[in-house]
Amino acid sequence: MKESKRLELTDTELLVGLAEGSNEVLLQLYRRYFPMVLHFITSNSGSEDDAKDIYQEALVLLYEKAKSGSFELQAQLKTYLYSVVRRLWLKHLAQRSRFMVRDVEQPVNEEAALSQLSDDLFDHEERDRQFDLMAESLGRLGEPCKTLLEDFYIQHLTMQEITEKFGYTNADNAKTQKYKCLMRLKRLFFAEYKEKR
Repeated sequence: MKESKRLELTDTELLVGLAEGSNEVLLQLYRRYFPMVLHFITSNSGSEDDAKDIYQEALVLLYEKAKSGSFELQAQLKTYLYSVVRRLWLKHLAQRSRFMVRDVEQPVNEEAALSQLSDDLFDHEERDRQFDLMAESLGRLGEPCKTLLEDFYIQHLTMQEITEKFGYTNADNAKTQKYKCLMRLKRLFFAEYKEKR
């Protein structure tokens, strides 16, 4: 009875629990994120069994990363899992289309399908690259900006909580500081982005 009243675990607690092989964590990961995976895969030419297989594969990859001890989550766990699932599914679809048997009545345009998958993979890799650059830029931002932005966008602290944590006189001052930090981050990101294109 106690377990059902257990508060939702944080992303960090989920990763630690997964690395330790906790059944409670596995149940929570399935309850929280499998519906999203099921929706994505069934909306993209897959079945419920495909969704189960792909999610299992994604969790194994996440387990291996969590177990390594050196894994640092750069986004919300939900976002990370979605990204892994999407990549695995696109790879699966690409392999499936290679071995697809053509129906005489309705030929499959494999070239168009592969081109679309290739575009999707490119878009996904570009987004991954942008996430990595954003994480690098955030790392170079310096304090207190780095912590302030992480508190607001990742930890979801309110402006009032940030005001108290950083000792600002009021929430408006905290908002102004957050805006300035965001502009600095934007400049760092775009300078890196242009340089690495």
